[in-house]
Amino acid sequence: MSNLAIRLQAEPIRSLAAGSVVAGYTAIGDALANPARLIILNNLTDESVMISFDGVEDHVAIAGPGSFVLDITSNKGVAGALFLAQGSTIYVKRIGTPTTGSVYVSTFYGDNGY
Repeated sequence: MSNLAIRLQAEPIRSLAAGSVVAGYTAIGDALANPARLIILNNLTDESVMISFDGVEDHVAIAGPGSFVLDITSNKGVAGALFLAQGSTIYVKRIGTPTTGSVYVSTFYGDNGY
């Protein structure tokens, strides 16, 4: 009997310090090494920030301090589970002007393993 389990794995956390959150979009760490199934965005700065998944358009505003959880695979498309593609980068820009703290991105992916 084969094991069809998919194990949830975490990528290293990505972060950007408050002083680096500027008026234009800045990448929060490196691009995704794996397709993300779950993303947790934590704004632990003292001001609100805007998140973008393409570095151009505004997608999610997060009050400071605040969090946003994107459980991508809780919904399935016609062709199967949804995910944020490997190689994607998550960006942040300021709404206010943060002076303390950081913005963090935690990502999780599925791994065929036993």
